[in-house]
Parts: sequence; structure tokens; C-alpha cells
Amino acid sequence: MKEFMIETSARHVHVTQETLEVLFGAGFELTVKKMLSQPGQYASEQKVKVVGPRGELACSILGPVRKDNQVELSFTDARTVGVVPPVRESGDIKGSAACKLVGPCGEVELTEGVIVAKRHIHMTPSDAEEFGVKDKDIVSVKVVNNTGRNVTFHDTVVRVSPTYALAMHIDTDEANAGALSGAVTGVIVK
Repeated sequence: MKEFMIETSARHVHVTQETLEVLFGAGFELTVKKMLSQPGQYASEQKVKVVGPRGELACSILGPVRKDNQVELSFTDARTVGVVPPVRESGDIKGSAACKLVGPCGEVELTEGVIVAKRHIHMTPSDAEEFGVKDKDIVSVKVVNNTGRNVTFHDTVVRVSPTYALAMHIDTDEANAGALSGAVTGVIVK
């Protein structure tokens, strides 16, 4: 069985250029802090406050800017700020939870856009062929570790695109459930 990397995706925000400029000022551009495993994606130096009815959290902005605003939290993060987001694939924000984003120059009320990201595996078409899966398939992934907290993640969606790099993404709650940190790998189980 072929193993692949499992990465923990901490809470973060994706913003439009318009929202970025409200939060940070006219003409503002994100500054790359660290490139991420998915081609062209990066963690920026910029952070915003995600504010809900019960509290707020600092969240990094991931770049580049997108066509829609989206906030990805774990369920623990969501409870902290007092929102109840649905579990969704990235980009599926219609009817999701609301919050306020606060930056150094302004704030933006989001009427929707807060989700808990559905765990997923990014694959290229050749990866998908090798694993015998296709885009939108739902699989189970057994984590290969020696932490004493063995886990298998069911209901994992396969996302296939020629622009992806092979990697699975889980949130911090899921990583903590399996005591996962550092280099973690998994295998698809049938």
C-alpha cells in the first residue's frame, strides 16, 4: 500500500482582494511567510481576528486571494468564538456560519463563509489512477504512526486536479485525536 503525507491544517482565512483592502488598506498585498504543500498556496505574514458572539481568535490569512471569503475553523475553535459551522469541502460556503473579520484598518461582516473543512486528500489525476480512485470518491484512511492512539479517518473525500500535490489535510481536532504531529503518513483502506 502506498503511503502519503497527512498534514494538519490549522485555522485560517481566505479573503478576496476587496476584503483584504478593507482589512489592511487600499492596494494592500499579502506577504509570503511560508509556501505550503499545494502548488502556489502560502501562509502569509498577515493575521486577522475572527470574531463571533462569544469570543475572538487570531487567524492567519492564506494566499493568494480568492474569489470568495472563507474561514476554516476546527469545532473547538468554533465553540471558542460561538459559531456553529457546517462540515464542508473548501469553497462550499452557501448557507454556512457568519462571523466578523477585523484587521488593522477595518472590519468586514461575513454573512456566511465559516466552515469546518471536510477532511480530504489532494491528488493529481495520475495519483488517483495509481490509488484506484476518482474525484469526489469517499475513502477511509488509516494513519501510520506509533503514538499508541491509532486512528482511521472515514468519510475522507478525494479531490483530484492536475494543480494539486499528493497530501491529505485534517484539522487540529482530528490531529489531536490521534496524537499526530511531525511527519505523519497514511494509507487508503478498503
